[in-house]
Amino acid sequence: MAQFKRSPLALAVLALLIEAPMHPYRMQQLLKSRGKEEVINIRQRASLYQTIERLEREGLIAASGVERGEGRPDRTVYMVTPLGRTVALDWLRAMLAEPHNEFPEFPVAMSFLPLLSPEEAALLLEARLAALLAQEGKLKAELEHYLALLPRVVLLESQYMLAAVSAERAWVEGVVADLRSGALAWSLEELAKVAAEFEREAPPRPG
Repeated sequence: MAQFKRSPLALAVLALLIEAPMHPYRMQQLLKSRGKEEVINIRQRASLYQTIERLEREGLIAASGVERGEGRPDRTVYMVTPLGRTVALDWLRAMLAEPHNEFPEFPVAMSFLPLLSPEEAALLLEARLAALLAQEGKLKAELEHYLALLPRVVLLESQYMLAAVSAERAWVEGVVADLRSGALAWSLEELAKVAAEFEREAPPRPG
């Protein structure tokens, strides 16, 4: 189904509508109540509505009615189409089986770390480490809370997120320790010499 643009939010919308027809506000509240905010960006309501509009244009979902309530605006209720169900399952299978390079910022920043001094790099990574420790604690607490209420199968993404944050925290701790001990150090002059030598002698990359 390559003609349809895949995204985590689009899959979430289709998955919820496979459960039952609902309006966008209900979708947002369900995702929040199930603790999905760590893996799906639902903070911006405009993004949710834009995704719903795109899925409707593509024929993956369709309006099935309007929910009216006293004292609040009418809400359009959507349902998944047979095509939308097929596309959702195709996306899910691909996302599970095929690693996808999302080009996150941190590896890019680490690739240009030598532009800073080792001392400044250590300070900045210590700030990141503090944030990671806080995030790790928050994820642990939330996971314990939801595991008491929900089956593990609907919390696997939270366990994955915790494992990823814990692994990054441990790695950053090691880099900071090496920076503080002097085991990891550099100067721009030394790196310029290494780069020049590498350009002269490096064999072509495979592939």
